[in-house]
Amino acid sequence: MSAASASPKFSASPSQLLIVDPQNDFCDIDGAALPVQGANADLQRLAHFIRTAGAQLSDIVVTLDSHAAYAIERPSFWQTAEGGPVAPFTQITSQQVREGHYAPRDRHLAEHVRFYLDALESSPHQYRLMVWPAHCITGSWGHNIHQDVAQALADWEQQSLRVVDKVLKGRNPLTEQYSAVKAEVPLPDDPSTGINHVLVDRIVSFKGLTFIAGEASSHCVAATTEDLLDAMTPERRSRVVLLRDCMSPVGGFEAGEAGFVERAQAQGVRVMTAAQALALVTPAAAGTQAS
Repeated sequence: MSAASASPKFSASPSQLLIVDPQNDFCDIDGAALPVQGANADLQRLAHFIRTAGAQLSDIVVTLDSHAAYAIERPSFWQTAEGGPVAPFTQITSQQVREGHYAPRDRHLAEHVRFYLDALESSPHQYRLMVWPAHCITGSWGHNIHQDVAQALADWEQQSLRVVDKVLKGRNPLTEQYSAVKAEVPLPDDPSTGINHVLVDRIVSFKGLTFIAGEASSHCVAATTEDLLDAMTPERRSRVVLLRDCMSPVGGFEAGEAGFVERAQAQGVRVMTAAQALALVTPAAAGTQAS
């Protein structure tokens, strides 16, 4: 059975759209700090989806990766045993820190780093800390929403007389945050790193379909979606739709994306292209889907 025909019980309206981190720094365009191959085309398709399905969308939520230039997952935070720089895309483990291969440049954070890495590696996700290129620095061009999506969202606000809810995540520099629901290691002294109950309630309580898109499908889309699914009943999960051609994985993490999609489908989540989703909510407009 195809994804487009999988659930005739679906209602065309109302629908909700959750867009995860549709930001310049994740797009494969000039100037991006952490480009994801295919992201520019993904977000162009998503912008078309918003413009075409806008009248059927009663709620749009956008998450925004929002960082300082100095944070635990940045090269600026770390140094080697010799005091040299740590290159982007270096993975750092608790054992390596204890053995002295890597250390925080601020020695006062050594105890926190050991606590953090131990907690991270024992979490259900079993992540390892990855040193990413500095990206999505709050207020920068890279932090901004992809221009086509930004324009489509602005048009939707004016036409629907509603406001897109923008949710910032990742603002605490001492913990990573892929998921918009919570940080990888919530910190006791910062409630904002714990569960975002307002976001969870907004998504989980929605009565119609929830379409999910954004970047990257291997990391922030996956983590956000899986945290939301954990809070849903089986019936609610059946009303979640991944827009498969409006998201792409970070290069080298394709297996992680595939595992995420497989797990989501096993829980009843639907997977569609933007064209299939448009055919569901706006049958007359399906033929206008951008290539």
